[in-house]
Amino acid sequence: MVELAGIGPGPFCGMVLSDLGAELIRVERPVPVNPAAALDARTVLTRGRPVVGVDLKHPEGTELVLRLVESADALIEGFRPGVAERLGLGPDDCMARNPRLVYGRITGYGQDGPMAHEAGHDIDYIALAGALEPLGRRGEPPMPPLNLVGDFGGGAMLLAVGVLAALIEAKRSGQGQVVDASMVEGAALLTTMFHELISAGAWTEERGTNFLDTAAHYYNVYEAADGKYVAVGAMEPQFYRALLDGLGLSAESLPDQGDKSHWPELKERLAEVFLTKSRDEWVAHFAGTDACVTPALSPTEAQKHPHNVHRGTFIDVGGVVQPGPAPRFSRTPGHVRHAAPPPGAYTGDALAAWGFTPEEIKELHACGALAEVAES
Repeated sequence: MVELAGIGPGPFCGMVLSDLGAELIRVERPVPVNPAAALDARTVLTRGRPVVGVDLKHPEGTELVLRLVESADALIEGFRPGVAERLGLGPDDCMARNPRLVYGRITGYGQDGPMAHEAGHDIDYIALAGALEPLGRRGEPPMPPLNLVGDFGGGAMLLAVGVLAALIEAKRSGQGQVVDASMVEGAALLTTMFHELISAGAWTEERGTNFLDTAAHYYNVYEAADGKYVAVGAMEPQFYRALLDGLGLSAESLPDQGDKSHWPELKERLAEVFLTKSRDEWVAHFAGTDACVTPALSPTEAQKHPHNVHRGTFIDVGGVVQPGPAPRFSRTPGHVRHAAPPPGAYTGDALAAWGFTPEEIKELHACGALAEVAES
């Protein structure tokens, strides 16, 4: 696969595909970089695949990418609509060289429509999708979930799914196609269950009043005595009873679990009890039970949790601890081929693996289409 470098969802999609075994080459526009500073930089999203610096406005740079496309199964890009076409690297240009090519595109608003050419970020896309407004507590503004829902969940992941699906279809039909991944549409897709609940009358559109959006006492986050937090997800009756037993509370003496009118007082009651022990004391107390109580860990704490350590959830690549490949495969386990190169550290032999001769690479350097190798 060929990856035309972008930010956010594009490189994350490339990382996921690389982790799963795809052979990618990442094409970046070369920028002036202080070599000493660049080699100290630590990146993660660009791990696992070689990087070449190509001037996409140079005719030979465009031709270089089109030559890569000729032997590629797929290309992914994250430019605004029309940019790839202006560079001579749009779907028509690429498929003229390789009719079987799957051309994956990721944008905020999609390739067409009234807002297609407008600027935006994750927060804008999930807002338009109806995925931001429901997030948060009652009486408070919506709370952006970092940029997980638009950029990565609704964007990069669905682009990866679309590319893989199109590759399967291309093997059957012998024809490629364009995969138009919009972060608005991807984020909207992630809200499918809530549209189902709304249509069934089981979800109100007032934020913070439902069983999954912090209204319910049995599905919430509670502060412990040390100022840290535990997550409680005891939805089913048997799990709820295990939670109450662990807290020293009697279900018979409390209002019914599903009576929403009593949720505020039940939240206060549970909050009082959770404040009597530290987070880790509660974790130890509930260990081995079905109470659905877990510590709310920071990213660095998550790296050290015994379960994550056992599973190898986080790995060390080039001295940087980071999430490892997922999901797991029994026969062809995913792996990270190498650490992400620092900015400006282009891989000297990357093009050779795609059929370019040393003389051709030298000529591309000489004419300015290909950046000089800056790696140590």
